[in-house]
Amino acid sequence: MIFPDLEKNFPEEFSLLQWEVHRQKTWIELIPSENYASQAVIEALWTHFTNKYSEWYPGKRYYWWQEFTDQIEQKAINLAKKIFKWWHANVQPISWAVMNIATYFWLLEPWDTILWMDLSHWWHLTHGHPVTHMYKVFNFVRYKTDQENNWAIDYENLREMAIKHKPKLILAWFSSYSRNLDWKKFKEIADEVWALTMADVSHIWWLIAWKAIENPMDYWFDILTTTTHKSLRWPRWWLIVTKNEELWKKIDKAVFPGLQWWPLMNAVFAKLICFKEADTKDFEIYAKNIISNAKILCTELEKKWYKMLNWWTENHLILMDITKNWLTWKEAQMVLDEAWITLNMNMIPDDPRKPLDPSWIRFWTPAVTTRWMWEKEMIKIAEFMDTVFKNHKNPEIISEVKKWIEEMCEEFPVPGIV
Repeated sequence: MIFPDLEKNFPEEFSLLQWEVHRQKTWIELIPSENYASQAVIEALWTHFTNKYSEWYPGKRYYWWQEFTDQIEQKAINLAKKIFKWWHANVQPISWAVMNIATYFWLLEPWDTILWMDLSHWWHLTHGHPVTHMYKVFNFVRYKTDQENNWAIDYENLREMAIKHKPKLILAWFSSYSRNLDWKKFKEIADEVWALTMADVSHIWWLIAWKAIENPMDYWFDILTTTTHKSLRWPRWWLIVTKNEELWKKIDKAVFPGLQWWPLMNAVFAKLICFKEADTKDFEIYAKNIISNAKILCTELEKKWYKMLNWWTENHLILMDITKNWLTWKEAQMVLDEAWITLNMNMIPDDPRKPLDPSWIRFWTPAVTTRWMWEKEMIKIAEFMDTVFKNHKNPEIISEVKKWIEEMCEEFPVPGIV
């Protein structure tokens, strides 16, 4: 990494950057939501577009001299529309919370009812958890998954709740659900009660783009929100899209001036570069390999008698019970960290354990797939994890696994890191 001014003038801080770069190169990254940006995307984030105020939208800015910022934002909008076959895109939201809150205020009035999945059943804080301010504004009613049906969504129960509560909006999304959602059923239920539909596809956006997973827009969902990292490989940015002509202007006003003022134009520029990279055959192969890698990794761990939630994965996510080796999540994380594997803890629905010390772990395959690790490497990763868990009290074996991981990672460079 070449940062001459940082290295010269801020050596202590520069060393922290170097250590993080080294960690990313030599560790196996399995944390869901973390991925690697290309060198071009990273360079775009460094650019002098960071100096420019560009409030409002292309062609109608408040500040002067927006010729070049208008071009990059309009290119990003056009490419997002082309790739995902949507009619309108807003590329300005600066956070996940802003993206979803803007959508609520654009679609709804205060105290309207929103039907969404319970947080303990793999939802997200930004979708109306009681600790958020949105909980004070809207009436959130929560549906859950069904334990007797391997923690799948009970769509008949969802329909009954929709008929009972008459929501103005039905939300479809997940952060730890290893099944695919039935967009058609969501839309049918919403139409039956005259509700709007919103899908937050942050985890699976790129899998949708290349038809590895069904697109909710094929069933005319009213709104999609998404991050542009996770399966798309950064930068950390957000996007709102729709096919509904009546809602276009409302989207833009909800973001600006509704909730934020100016966009970060260096990040919009990086997003444009990311979209151009993504509109390639390599990314189609990448999207499909994410899912095949997840299924291979899941299968290999099941062969070693680990219990997977739902017994399978239909997408890119895996949840695994680690109590087989009498480990808590904290112990599992510590021993995996020692071997240079990162993933995260996760509760399961109605988990009897505490949120900060559950008995399950969650991991995914986009980051390792970005490094072009395929079937052989997934088999190795399953072996590494199994060896670490079985020998978690043996530092010599853990050290040996770390060497194997470092050797494997050297064969698969991280994009953007030389």
